[in-house]
Amino acid sequence: MSTMQEMARTSAFSRTTITELMIPSYANFGGKIHGGILLSLMDKVAYVTASKHSGGYCVTVSVDTVDFLQPVEVGELVSLKASVNYVGNSSMIVGIKVVSEDVKTGKIKHTNTCYFTMVAKGDDDKPCKVPKLILETPTDVRRFVEAIYRRKFKQNYETNLKEIKANWDKQDINALLKDQRCVNQVADQV
Repeated sequence: MSTMQEMARTSAFSRTTITELMIPSYANFGGKIHGGILLSLMDKVAYVTASKHSGGYCVTVSVDTVDFLQPVEVGELVSLKASVNYVGNSSMIVGIKVVSEDVKTGKIKHTNTCYFTMVAKGDDDKPCKVPKLILETPTDVRRFVEAIYRRKFKQNYETNLKEIKANWDKQDINALLKDQRCVNQVADQV
C-alpha cells in the first residue's frame, strides 16, 4: 500500500469553491441559465474536490438529488461549494451547494444542492484506494452519517425496483394507473 493510500485527509483539505459569471450564451429559451450548464459546473467542482482528496484521477459514477430550487439569471455570479462528505474504498461522495449572487443588489440565493459519487482511478485505469476522511467538526460527522443513510436508501430503492420488475406479472397495473394522469391504451394487454 502506498503512502497516499495509508493517509487520511480532512474535508477542509479538499474543499473547493468555483465561481463563474453567468453569460448570455448560457441561457435557455426561457432566458434563465440552462440546467445543463449548472450540471457541467457541478461535475467540474466534484472532480476537483475528489481529485484533491484522492491525489489522482477521478470519474463520476453517480449524481444524486439534483433539485433546481430557484432559477439562475444571466449576469449573476454562481458559486459552487464542494466538500468530500464520505469515503469508501475507492469512492467518495462529494456534496455540492450552489448559490447565485446578484452583483447589483448583493442578493444571494441557494439554487441547488446535490451529491456526486466519484471513484478514484489508478494508472491502470482500475479503482484505487483513497485516503480516509478525518471528521473534525460536528458538520463533518453529520454529513458522513447522512451519506451512509443516503447510500442505504439508494440500495433499498434499487432492491425494491428489481423486485417490482421481477414480479411485474403480479402487479395490478390497472389499479395503479386508475387515478393517474394517463390514458392507458394497452389496458387489456397488461
